[in-house]
Amino acid sequence: MDPGDVEYEPVSVKVVLVEMKDTAELLIDLAYSAVLHGSDEVAAEVLELEERMDVLQLQARMSLLMAARSTEDAERLAPVLGVVGAAEKISDAAGDIAKVVLEDIGVPEAMRAAIPEAVETVVRGRVAPDSDYAGTSLGGCNLETDTGVRVIAIRRAGDWIVNPDRDTALSADDVVLLRGTERAIGPVYETVTGDAYDPPAPVDSTIDDLDRAVDSIVLMKNMSELAVDLAYGSVLFDSQGVAAEVVELEAEVDALKSRFEAWVLRAAGRVEDPISLRGLVHLASATEVISDAALEISEGVLRGLDTHPVVAAAVEESDEVIVRVGVGADGRLADASLGDLEVKTATGMRVIAVRRGGGDWVVSPGPETVVHPGDVLIAKGTRAGADRLADLAGDA
Repeated sequence: MDPGDVEYEPVSVKVVLVEMKDTAELLIDLAYSAVLHGSDEVAAEVLELEERMDVLQLQARMSLLMAARSTEDAERLAPVLGVVGAAEKISDAAGDIAKVVLEDIGVPEAMRAAIPEAVETVVRGRVAPDSDYAGTSLGGCNLETDTGVRVIAIRRAGDWIVNPDRDTALSADDVVLLRGTERAIGPVYETVTGDAYDPPAPVDSTIDDLDRAVDSIVLMKNMSELAVDLAYGSVLFDSQGVAAEVVELEAEVDALKSRFEAWVLRAAGRVEDPISLRGLVHLASATEVISDAALEISEGVLRGLDTHPVVAAAVEESDEVIVRVGVGADGRLADASLGDLEVKTATGMRVIAVRRGGGDWVVSPGPETVVHPGDVLIAKGTRAGADRLADLAGDA
């Protein structure tokens, strides 16, 4: 579709918002995957999806303009426009990251080795004809439940399936994007492709300032993705507490970028070709834009504007749902750590925040985080996984 030929047509804003949210999240994964593997093919897919996002945002804006007939309508719809604009910003940032690969701007090898150290890794592989998964639905092979690894997208005959569900079957020669921890993803990749998993080897660097710069970008990436998740959560639950955490994360990303710039400038005098650091600068700038977009998503909540039902419905019906689950006194999770019960593997849900009974927040909890009766978990994953998490937590 030529994005220049978009005309108004009646479309459901909710449906468009669902696709925009799913596409924006996929774009982030694809863009960093392109950098990790130095893949022109994946980077090109990012730019194609970015064009699709341009069409979606125009459709959403036209529909919202048609719906506004009074000052009250304008007040209610303004935060929706913010969500639309934020998704577009994320798309543009992903496109900038992809161009680092397509335009051969380049990044230090230490960057490619460090990206898998992020919270989760994304790898790309092709389904082998003799794979145990070929011809099997994602639900039938219990991939996510058994391994904690999720298929986030499938490329088949030139088209992307951006929201595969448990009924989606894998076929021989499908190109799949797998997302999971570095430890879990290797065996799944080998079963899917029939090839040995070969993660980027650690690269020893003799330049401490460059290492610090690379570590900063990885942390910025993790924080920005978490900020987007929490921003959608703040909208879904109309929670100023969650929105306040987005503000904190965005400020921390800004601070990290400032320190990153100082380390890059110091490292530039110690590398043979300072121009080779341009890719790092592009990555940092694009990653900061993603955290800024997260803040825009939650801005309506922060300003006390009621969440429009269409936004909450879109978040609920998107590819990955965000849920709030209470920990009951009789739940298996009560006074246990997330790692003790292998929550991610057992449920397929990623706990992105915990609100303590006293009102304090634990953002990006790890396996060692202990939860107690009265705590509230904010988690992201599939609908089936949400039910399993509720059972585990003893949520009424």
